[in-house]
Order: sequence, then structure tokens, then C-alpha cells
Amino acid sequence: MVILGGGQAGIQLADSLRAEGYPGAIDVFASETHLPYQRPPLSKDFIAEGADASALPLRADRFFSELDVTFHPGVTVSSLDRSARTVTTDTGEVFAYDVLVFATGARNRRLSIEGADLAGVHYLRTLDDAQELREELASARSALVVGGGFIGLEFAAGAAARGLDVTVLEQGERIMGRVLTPPMSSHFAGLHGAERIDIRLGEGIVALQGGGGPGGGRVTAGVGAGGEVYPADIVVVGIGVLPNAELADAAGLTVTNGIVVDAFLRTSDPSIYAIGDCCSYPNAHTGTMTRLESVQNAVDQAKVLAKTLTGTPIEYVELPWFWSQQGANKLQIAGMVDVAATTFTRGDPASGKFSVFCFRGDTLLGVESVNSTADHLAARRILGNRLPLTPAQAVDPAFDLKAYSRAAVAAA
Repeated sequence: MVILGGGQAGIQLADSLRAEGYPGAIDVFASETHLPYQRPPLSKDFIAEGADASALPLRADRFFSELDVTFHPGVTVSSLDRSARTVTTDTGEVFAYDVLVFATGARNRRLSIEGADLAGVHYLRTLDDAQELREELASARSALVVGGGFIGLEFAAGAAARGLDVTVLEQGERIMGRVLTPPMSSHFAGLHGAERIDIRLGEGIVALQGGGGPGGGRVTAGVGAGGEVYPADIVVVGIGVLPNAELADAAGLTVTNGIVVDAFLRTSDPSIYAIGDCCSYPNAHTGTMTRLESVQNAVDQAKVLAKTLTGTPIEYVELPWFWSQQGANKLQIAGMVDVAATTFTRGDPASGKFSVFCFRGDTLLGVESVNSTADHLAARRILGNRLPLTPAQAVDPAFDLKAYSRAAVAAA
């Protein structure tokens, strides 16, 4: 068994394979030299002032030895020979496989504008990224965030809490517009505004200015599409990611917004599978091909695939869910929210604790919850088990979502 990728998906797969009784050799190749670690805290707790500077490990140090898994840190697989069933690393070593699994994740989209390579311009995905950014935050006074998605806003909240002046440039009409309903986007815009984070909607960036010196020196400001200059000691870019699917594409596997897999997470080659951020799979809840950037998705796909690879084929039908911690506010999403669907609000947004239920007709599609874990967990049970729920029930404070969801699941 050869697993390409030492992130959440790859490590969970190795763990689950052994838990399911897989007896064969397992080789895990990771491009980073660090032991596998959790990525979500890097844009949240890790950058907070006074926070622990060490990464949170995915597993204990003894994980690989105890499970008899061979870990190859800092090794990139550069070519794949499907007919010979071998992979070759960037050091020239060749490894044979019976089953190959892509768990290669994704990488940041990068700016291609003047000044994009100046010192002080950061992307936030790896531990090295976070450590470098953390060091510079100690002396920075202002930050410019390009992109109003989860990563950008999580960083913005953390930087503002450290006392920096923060400006967010979002090219779209609203923040988190790709993943949230308009009411929830508006609510979070208000929360960030209350923390003196300056959010500029409909504003792109066309250049970054530096202070001179070798290579242009250090960034001093960003220039918006409208010509306005935004001074900044630090620039953090969060404009989305791209799936790491080039190796699969070069090997002739089907690639469309990620490595295309079937319901069993199998690629167009029956001995090769793909899981996590790098794959596009048939979503049982939407009926569409979907590529998700989510820890939940990576973990659940790995667990399901481990069963398939050990003799119990199972289709992947898990409900997607997500979360984001932005300052003191925890956002949780169950299901796939349709930004054009009809929304109904449960609870009072002014209280800071409420949920938005997203319906198409009488069909519940997804639920967004702010500081309301009980609503979120109930929504996951309701959506995951396809329990009926009407808009009237969703907004009725006397209707006990938690009791209904538990009773209905137990009855089923």
C-alpha cells in the first residue's frame, strides 16, 4: 500500500487500515519534513499572542513504529508508472505498489501581480508558513488580507486581537460568499467591523509596493483595483486553493477540478484511489461531483476507504460539515448550503447565538450555526439521516431540535 500525502487524509488512512486488520506493508510519502500535524489551528490558535509555538501532532511520535508504517518525510513522488505499478521519488528511488492512494491535498493559489514576491507577503497553509508569519506578527502594526474567505478572516480576527490595524480586500460582493448564505455573510461582516477590521467589498488588488532594497525589499502597501493604497507591514493572501493533481493527470487518470473518483473513491484506474482535498467525488447529498476542503471529509473518506481496501466495499455517503473560528465566534455548517436558496433564522442574531436554515422548497439543504453547537449537532443528525423538517419547525423556539433528531434517529 503506497499513500501519497502525510496530511489528515493520508495519516487517517494508514491508521484505519491497521484498525481494519490490513496486514501488508504501508508506505506514506510526505513532501514536508515535519511529523504530520493538524492544519486548522495554524490560522487560529497558532497565531494568537502568547500561544504555544509548537504544532499539534496528528498522532503521537510512536504512531509509525507501533503500527509498522514506513514514513518518508520530505520525499516527493515525481512520477507514476501505472503499467508497472511503481512510483519514483525525486531522489530516484522506485517503489512498487499493489494499491496506490492519492492523499496529496491542495496548495494555495498565488498572486501573479507586481510585488507578489516581496518580503512580508504570506500564504498560510503549512507549518513553515505559520511559523514565519507568527515571527513577523510580533513587530507588525498593520496587516492587509487579500481574500475574505475562512483563512483570511480567521487570520484577520487573530491579528486584530493582537492590536494590528487590519484591512480585508474581498473582490466579491460579500465575505465568504462562496460558502455562506447572504444573512450569515452580513452577520460576520458586522462582527468583524465591530472589532475594527476594515472590510472592503468589491475590491481587488493589482500591485504590492515595497520599500526598496534587494529584490524590491519588504512590502509596505497594497494597491487596490480602484487605485487606493493600503499601507501594510504584512500581507496575507487567501484566495483559494488548487488540488495537487498534476501527477495523476500526467499518469493519464481522469482529472476535473481534482482527481475524479467514483462512490468507492476509486479513480479511472482500479488499483488507484484518491481521498481528501485532491479528489472530486459524487456527493450523495447533492447529486453533483464535489471537491471539499475539509478535515471532516478527509477523515471520513479515509475511514470508508480503509474498509473497502480490507474487503468490505462501502460507498462514501457521509454528510459534509465544516467549521471556522473567527475571534470569539464559532461558525459551524452542516450540509451543503445553497447561497441562492430560501433561508430561515432560528434564534436572535443580536444575542450572538443563532442558526440559519437553508431550504429549497420543503427540502433542508444545510444549516449554518453561530455559537450554537446544539443546533449544529442536531442538524447533522437530521441531514445525515434525511429526516423531514419543515421551515416552521426550524424557526419555532418551542420545537426541540435536539430531542427530535435523537428520537427520530433512534426510531429509524
